[in-house]
Amino acid sequence: MNIEVIKNRKGAQKAANIPSEVLLLLNTGTIETVNLTEWLAIDHSQLVKSIFPTLGIDKSIIEELVCQINQQKKPSTMNTIRLIGALLYQKYANTNLYEPLFEQLSNHLSDSVRCYACYLVALHTDIPLEDKLHKLKPLVADSHFGVREIIWMALRPEMSEHLDFSIAFLSYWAESEDENIRRFSTEALHPRGVWCAHIEALKEQPEQYLPILDKLKSDKAKYVQDSVGNWLNDASKTRPDFVMELCERWENESPTKETKYIIKKALRTLASK
Repeated sequence: MNIEVIKNRKGAQKAANIPSEVLLLLNTGTIETVNLTEWLAIDHSQLVKSIFPTLGIDKSIIEELVCQINQQKKPSTMNTIRLIGALLYQKYANTNLYEPLFEQLSNHLSDSVRCYACYLVALHTDIPLEDKLHKLKPLVADSHFGVREIIWMALRPEMSEHLDFSIAFLSYWAESEDENIRRFSTEALHPRGVWCAHIEALKEQPEQYLPILDKLKSDKAKYVQDSVGNWLNDASKTRPDFVMELCERWENESPTKETKYIIKKALRTLASK
């Protein structure tokens, strides 16, 4: 399999079917993953051992990272990425190598390596949230789905703690020309989450999110539409009255196919009852 064929692959649907040469290139950070199966199949201990020496990361830190990766009681891709980002933050946060390391990680060819950069910044206690959001904006807009998922998970805990600020800030990002940034404005602060803690304030008072939701009610990008619809579906589980009233208002204000799609997605749980 030549490199051009590899670069243009669709990706295996099962981890066992990933060609060995593809897996080798993924685990050495030479190519990006192209689907979730590949993303979950990355051996992060191999990736760290392959990539981190080229970034100037100390050998003892690499050994400590690999040891911690292999000692996880409940290993998962998301937990492993956070672990790596957290340890790099602990080792480099207060050194003059922090910024160069972030630049190298955030611009790396490997999507998995770029994921580490998300936590390197998100966990930094001395960087204000607004500065973190500006600093991580390129990763919010990243071309890879894995990076875009990790970035909101990395920032969500702190954004939840500063909800008023976050909503005001994201209301501007909801107007971005980049659909990935617009999608982040709803995806980052869903009232509920499978892989993250719920946000009780938004479960109880989803009205707080109207400055963002109203701007996206007829977004042209399906990627954004799905996020808005899912946000409202989450809200419908605790505040069905809010979601039904909002959808009725949107039907009158915005009789577009995009809004109709969002409304259908928003009401799916209520419609099944």
